Amino acid sequence: MEEPSLTSDQSPQVEHSGIHKDGNEDAPISELDGHHGRKEFVAPAVGMEFESYEDAYNYYNCYAKEVGFRVRVKNSWFKRNSREKYGAVLCCSSQGFKRIKDVNRLRKDTRTGCPAMIRMRLMDSQRWRVLEVSLEHNHLLGSKIYKSMKKMNGGAKRKIQLSSDAEDRTINLYRALVIDAGGSVATDTSAKKVRIIPDNRNHLNLKKGDSQAIYNYLCRMQLTNPNFYYSMDLNDDGRLRNMIWVDARSRAACAFFGDVICFDNSYLSNKYEIPLVAFVGINHHGQSVLLGCGLLAGETTESYTWLFRAWLSCMSGRSPQTIITDRCRHLQAAITEVLPKSQHRFGLSYIMKKVPEKLGGLRNYDAIKKAFNKAVYETLKVIEFDSAWGFMIQRFGIGDHEWLRSLFEDRGQWAPVYLKDTFFAGMSAMGRGEKLNPFFDKYVHKQTPLKEFLDKYELALQKKHKEEASADIESRNSSPTLKTRCSFELQLSKVFTREIFTKFQFEVEEMYSCFSTTQFQVDGPLVIFLVKERIVSEGNRREIREYEVLYNRTAGEVRCICSCFNFYGYLCRHALCVLNFNGVEEIPSRYVLSRWKRDYKRLHVPDHETDIVDGSERVRWFNQLYKSALQVVEEGVISLDHYKAALQAFEESISRVHETVREEKHE
Repeated sequence: MEEPSLTSDQSPQVEHSGIHKDGNEDAPISELDGHHGRKEFVAPAVGMEFESYEDAYNYYNCYAKEVGFRVRVKNSWFKRNSREKYGAVLCCSSQGFKRIKDVNRLRKDTRTGCPAMIRMRLMDSQRWRVLEVSLEHNHLLGSKIYKSMKKMNGGAKRKIQLSSDAEDRTINLYRALVIDAGGSVATDTSAKKVRIIPDNRNHLNLKKGDSQAIYNYLCRMQLTNPNFYYSMDLNDDGRLRNMIWVDARSRAACAFFGDVICFDNSYLSNKYEIPLVAFVGINHHGQSVLLGCGLLAGETTESYTWLFRAWLSCMSGRSPQTIITDRCRHLQAAITEVLPKSQHRFGLSYIMKKVPEKLGGLRNYDAIKKAFNKAVYETLKVIEFDSAWGFMIQRFGIGDHEWLRSLFEDRGQWAPVYLKDTFFAGMSAMGRGEKLNPFFDKYVHKQTPLKEFLDKYELALQKKHKEEASADIESRNSSPTLKTRCSFELQLSKVFTREIFTKFQFEVEEMYSCFSTTQFQVDGPLVIFLVKERIVSEGNRREIREYEVLYNRTAGEVRCICSCFNFYGYLCRHALCVLNFNGVEEIPSRYVLSRWKRDYKRLHVPDHETDIVDGSERVRWFNQLYKSALQVVEEGVISLDHYKAALQAFEESISRVHETVREEKHE
């Protein structure tokens, strides 16, 4: 049976939203029970996460007490500058063997080379995650008589007291971790049987008052935002499972900047208090712009599929040219099904962010990371990338590393050398240090509750809209300072917005670091040029690098191997050198993208030819009229004169509409 879903598009009715207000929205959804009703500890497992190192240490101590062995810290790793701990190995006290010089001491030898241990690391989410586990002991275990305590400061020591309160708190923490892991855990045979009721993520884990907050927000938006859209996905019990909402400005923005979008699920995947996901684009100033938001019960193919279908319906079926996401098999399956014509790519910054987490435990980590970065950032051809990757794998003996193996298999969706034909409009983050910042960065933190977020949501959007309006005024009312005599710089200074022109201007300046442009291969009108550039590589080493640039003299096409145009939306220094070498004084129009022009939103007419016909023509008319009116409103608030002109235009427009109505009645 198809499960219910509620959708609202220009409808003021939200009373039957299906959101329960029964005050029991966060009832327990999992249990850990032992024999005779007594709580017990389940064995550690890879993937467990803890809020702090002390919590993790406390858990392992409690587990050791239940099984019957002592714990000691085998290794710890600290950051060089801050001395913050970021990694540790906890092991059985019987690990290792007594040193030769201690053999003759009278103290009883308890070292047996026991392999039992856990290895954990501080993740980017600021949680400690268990990365490696060994449960087997090679010695007899005591009858829960051991007690191991690590010397700490007073606050930390209180956290790991082996009292009943501490055990209960650790159990509660571990119960949440079992839910996060989403799977069964193998337990040691010496431990008693433990029952785990898994979380099927069939509804949002709303807290008390969240339902009312959502209801109030939707009502307010319906009254103040006439083109506001929302849709709700309810489970069989009528509980809210997933939802999406898109305000009027976001719907309008998608018509202009929906060609390339980034789907941000970092709050959901990192287990934030609010399971938020966001559709984000980039506007004509290079600023991030919100194209829709959602709340999902979990990271499942079904939830993502529902979300993408709802968002596509809201956008009248217009699929983006490119969609950028994190690496996730559920996301990949959903996008393949709902957005088959979009080019799905994995964000490079998401992958690079995980390198310390995935490779940090390897021997020679620093050298491996350097080789990894070189393969990603310094190769220009596929054969170079594959060769550099193979060299890294062979040199460090990491051919059996699962994450690296799967990453290489997916290289066609994230490695820059494989993505030269994909248009990213500046959202590629393909350079060193570049990253895709979350749209709600500084507004949403790990423990931000839903009610607080709904208030911050509007504040964040107001700030973003103000930034865009200020950038519009600056681009329109001021002329940038030219830094060279190059005709290309003068040409685009008249059309591009200030921020995009500044980025292009840097490419013009860097033309002077390119000291040689020569023909390499000629095939009729097609010519391959070699452009030599002096660059400063890692470690401030100066070197000369050659870039191949394909130029079609007849068609006026130019394409550099660095693919700057597809990655960022403007020509690179190497392509400019080739145009200049061939006597071209003006950049061909195909390389002057309209989406970067200062008057783009006034001149652009959205294309309504879609793959999916959704809704009546009246809805289409409403959407287009609203977008057009919104442009007049944005222009009208720039100054008093703009306001008067916009108001007069509205009055004249409504008079003409009324006149048309009267004429139709007389016909």
